[in-house]
Amino acid sequence: MTGFPLYWARPVPKGLEGLIELALDLRWSWNHTADEFWHRIAPEMWEKTGNPWLILQNSSAKRLEALLADATSRRLLDEYLSDHREHLRGSTWFQRAYGQVKLSVAYFCMEFGLSEALPIYSGGLGILAGDYLKAASDLGVPSVGVGLLYQQGYFRQALDASGRQLEFFPYNDPSQLPVTPVLDSEGEWLKVELAFPGRTLLLRTWEAQVGRTKLYLLDSNDPMNDAADRGITSELYGGGAELRLRQEIVLGIGGWRVLEKMGKQIDVCHLNEGHAAFAVLERARDFMNENGHPFGVAMTATRAGNIFTTHTPVEAGFDRFEPDLMRRYLGSYSSELDIDLDTLLALGRVDPNDTYEPFNMAFLAIRGCSFVNGVSRLHGEVSRRIFQPLFYRIPRWEVPVTSVTNGVHTPSWDSAAADDLWSNACGKGRWLDTMDNLEADVKAIPDKVIWEFRCSSRKHLVEHARERISWQLASLGASIEEISKSKNLLDSNAMTIGFARRFATYKRPTLLLHDQDRLVRILTSSDRPVQLIIAGKAHPNDAGGKTMIKAWSDFVRRYDVRHHAVFIDDYDMALAQHLVEGVDLWINTPRRPWEACGTSGMKTLVNGGLNLSELDGWWAEAYQPELGWALGDGREHGDDPGWDDKEADQLYQILEDEVIPCFYDRDSSGIPVAWVARVRASMAELSPRFSANRMVREYVEGVYIPSADAYWSRAADGAREAAVVNRWLGQMERHWEELRLDKLEIEEEDS
Repeated sequence: MTGFPLYWARPVPKGLEGLIELALDLRWSWNHTADEFWHRIAPEMWEKTGNPWLILQNSSAKRLEALLADATSRRLLDEYLSDHREHLRGSTWFQRAYGQVKLSVAYFCMEFGLSEALPIYSGGLGILAGDYLKAASDLGVPSVGVGLLYQQGYFRQALDASGRQLEFFPYNDPSQLPVTPVLDSEGEWLKVELAFPGRTLLLRTWEAQVGRTKLYLLDSNDPMNDAADRGITSELYGGGAELRLRQEIVLGIGGWRVLEKMGKQIDVCHLNEGHAAFAVLERARDFMNENGHPFGVAMTATRAGNIFTTHTPVEAGFDRFEPDLMRRYLGSYSSELDIDLDTLLALGRVDPNDTYEPFNMAFLAIRGCSFVNGVSRLHGEVSRRIFQPLFYRIPRWEVPVTSVTNGVHTPSWDSAAADDLWSNACGKGRWLDTMDNLEADVKAIPDKVIWEFRCSSRKHLVEHARERISWQLASLGASIEEISKSKNLLDSNAMTIGFARRFATYKRPTLLLHDQDRLVRILTSSDRPVQLIIAGKAHPNDAGGKTMIKAWSDFVRRYDVRHHAVFIDDYDMALAQHLVEGVDLWINTPRRPWEACGTSGMKTLVNGGLNLSELDGWWAEAYQPELGWALGDGREHGDDPGWDDKEADQLYQILEDEVIPCFYDRDSSGIPVAWVARVRASMAELSPRFSANRMVREYVEGVYIPSADAYWSRAADGAREAAVVNRWLGQMERHWEELRLDKLEIEEEDS
């Protein structure tokens, strides 16, 4: 079974078939070798969309034929194709280190942020999932992704004249996305079926090529489905509880059935958040059918090969579904598992006997997985506290939840200038292996080189920000004069702070506005000016988040500081790339410990940006005085407004007394030596440590390989070990209350 690239493609002239191969491999989202070539074909479309597949679909035969007549274009295409194929055939870290290991990983997630050209993501969870797949490709880890192909995806944002958020839901035309249908052995579209109340749901399967990895996406928009069911995959994080349950059944049960129908032999099933937890049930059902064992034995066997990564820092953040809703949609499914519905529902409850307790997807994931991890060290501690009720018989520090700190795919987030800087210092293959010598190589880069690189990066960001603001003004009907003036906003030489994220109360995106007069003084200093570039979306139903967005627009207008502070709308991956490439300082102000990890600040590292952040998430383990600045005292204060006041004052003070002087204190050559020293140390020490390269290798070596071994051990010999373990677990559960510690004796032995 395979995706058939020409299914959607317009015919291309003979000799240019390689264009389809290049355009359909999302490796172009982080390998920019062929950017010049796509720019040659359609410069305006390339600048606007960055989507080679869209360019190919919308280029005339005449335009493509002109490429054949141009010797330079033909040569470039041959070079890019050769480079692309050579890379995919090349030796990888996994092959060299674990070439004899049997391993196949399926990575399930509700969203994947690979590129703005495939808008099926909303924020950090999806970006992390996309970075995971890219790093798995670079390292050669045998894995596939499983997700949903949304007809609308997450909303697009605009601001009206008063700064209020507006939401738009453009249609994702599959023919314009870099995906292709998966066809079965008969040449028909690969589909799977799910039993829904009173009907059968059909799911179509799509494929996105991500270098050496593949991402399989399910879509309910089949004409054979009811109108309501066709909309199951319409919108990411939209609708109510019933739509969310349908989506999660499609992802978990439907996703595993796609893998099974394609003949994929999966050793490790990795759930990135609890949305996909139903996959553990379907994997057990699959095992039951193949091996003839009851559900309990099947769960015991497959649990060994299931992994659950939680990103949720508060217990209320997990998806829950009322018992009646679960009965409607999973009543018949429980019979397929050969268990009663109450047994199934007990897997998602703290108290298995409480028939009124809602079904918690995270609890199902924990009970169906052998390895559970948070996404930073601090989040691991928080998660042990959250899940303590499931393990009430053991102390909190023994709750079986550990941590694997997130990392970002550095080749996706470095600028062209950063890529050149790193390549000159460390070589082109620096992110493809163990990164052993990177720190020493980066620390040898001269001050002058680093500072010129940073000044150039800031200048490019300012130019992009001006262009985006002019687009915003034009869309609001601004005068030609006002649009023209926007070309002079911001200053390429001023210290530039970036603040961009989802606007939610716990992230405190208006903490900087606590004392607006003081902030204005900081921004408008005559000799040490500072400028802010702000971006972010609030969920359409989050009135508080929308109010905070408007607060920034009101501030800029009220104090007339548009030359020092701008809010750029429609925050997406494309804008994020520009921001993290150019800002001098990235600020993050969540309430500890509600930022599970927070990877946005990691993306600035490779580009020489520094961090000033709350001691939460990744920064709680990364912070050192010589690498950046810390906000807070490392303790939890909840939503105490008094503490917010103190931290706002601390934030201003750090900027005034430490950050800004460090940036503007220059030597005789005009170089801020102390600032550059921090930049160099941050790049050298933190970029490798908080990269997706490190994260994926940590999963492979510390989680995947042991889990795969455990799964095959339990599944061997007709699942004999799983049957033994399941029987022992049953005995322990039945007789636990009869256990007694009768007599305690302590003996000392001579050493």
